[in-house]
Amino acid sequence: MLRVENIHAYYGDSYILQGVSLSVEPGQVVAVLGRNGVGKTTLVRAIIGLTPPRRGRVLFKGADVTRLPAYRIARMGIGLVPQGRRIFPSLSVREHLEVTARGAGRARWNFDAVIALFPNLGGRLRQSGSKLSGGEQQMLAAGRALVSNPDLLLMDEPTEGLAPLMVRELGRVIDALKAAGTAILLVEQHLAFALRHADRIYIMSKGRMVHHCTPAELAADHEVKARYLGV
Repeated sequence: MLRVENIHAYYGDSYILQGVSLSVEPGQVVAVLGRNGVGKTTLVRAIIGLTPPRRGRVLFKGADVTRLPAYRIARMGIGLVPQGRRIFPSLSVREHLEVTARGAGRARWNFDAVIALFPNLGGRLRQSGSKLSGGEQQMLAAGRALVSNPDLLLMDEPTEGLAPLMVRELGRVIDALKAAGTAILLVEQHLAFALRHADRIYIMSKGRMVHHCTPAELAADHEVKARYLGV
């Protein structure tokens, strides 16, 4: 579904992604792990078209999307749950879920389906996004992405700042999305969360992919965890 082939990306003169490759298959959860500042968010931005690579290719469902604007990539079926949630403070919960909806009642992820997935949001439809808790804002950010009915969901540090109860709830949501056939690229620093919910794991360091394996292999590889993740 997604193939990232040897991409190189910059912020000005700063060389961030230095030949990164990965793939995500349909219905698969792939986690990208690494310390702060290694290029994980830049990778997400490169895939969705916000920081286009200067070299290399991004292929989605067989089409080269490397040079397409972000709105066209989104329309092709990639959804984004950005780091920091990026909730619009002036919009209500309902408005967040209506403004990006695509496919109306016939779609897999319509308004009712998203509320069923995130029942806490159902009682807060008239509240503005700024009045939600951090965990509720994260659920709203995910719901906002889902109503666009993506085939692939990019989730950038979704557990950041969440209480343990909300982390467990987010894990339930990821498992439900996978069961429904949605592919997920999960950028994380929460190792235990990634080991629990991912099918495959990549590790980034200094703008490069330095290791990839199954969760079980990473759980048993103490040298790799200590070297690249500090655990």
